[in-house]
Amino acid sequence: TAAAVEDRVCELRQTRKLGPARIGPILGLPASTVHRILTRHRLNRLAWLDRPTGTVIRRYERDRPGELVHVDVKKLGRIPDGGGHKVLGRQAGRATRSSVGFDYVHSVVDDHSRLAYSEIHPDEKVATCAGFLARAAAFFQAQGITRIERVLTDNAWAYRKGLAWKNVLADLGATGKLTRAYRPQTNGKVERFNRTLLDEWAYIRPYTSNTERTAALTDFLHTYNHHRCHTALDGQPPITRVNNPAGQYT
Repeated sequence: TAAAVEDRVCELRQTRKLGPARIGPILGLPASTVHRILTRHRLNRLAWLDRPTGTVIRRYERDRPGELVHVDVKKLGRIPDGGGHKVLGRQAGRATRSSVGFDYVHSVVDDHSRLAYSEIHPDEKVATCAGFLARAAAFFQAQGITRIERVLTDNAWAYRKGLAWKNVLADLGATGKLTRAYRPQTNGKVERFNRTLLDEWAYIRPYTSNTERTAALTDFLHTYNHHRCHTALDGQPPITRVNNPAGQYT
């Protein structure tokens, strides 16, 4: 295929987000040829593109555990006693959900190993974020990550201005780093973890109470860290990149 034609295929993919079945008729090419061109240029998956700009997302991975950790908070509506709409149905669930408030799931993911730690809190205030980071560091140390060097967060006020947050960073000997505004891809590993958290814990089955869902988080985290295959780790769970005595996980 001529280079100019390949350039046009890539342009349509990045500007209009079209697939092979749509690009093919425009350029008079078989869809299979378009797919091979997109694969050659690493454009065959839309997940690899920044959706607003079409720019290929530059993926990175730090060389060792603890070199960089990603921190984020996911806001979830609490489940009323007896269950919400997933248990009772839309109409009945609507009557029970008012004024139950929200849970804030604070999570941290190690960039190299993808080892994850989460806690559920009633807010995302500075003191809460700071306490969470200190406990997360203790968890990582217990797993073999003896030092956290840098902590990547979004631009929330608690991370930018919070004195207690900065004090914990200083106690850990870590440097705080903020993502670019409106660029959540920079903190993509914890953003992707949040999606897994929702799919495989929060929404995996109907819960009859908020307490029941909260209790299930511990088992999810153990499965994620010790048993769940991770595509970025050659199908191995995160713990294998942190502590692998005698090669037992390989």
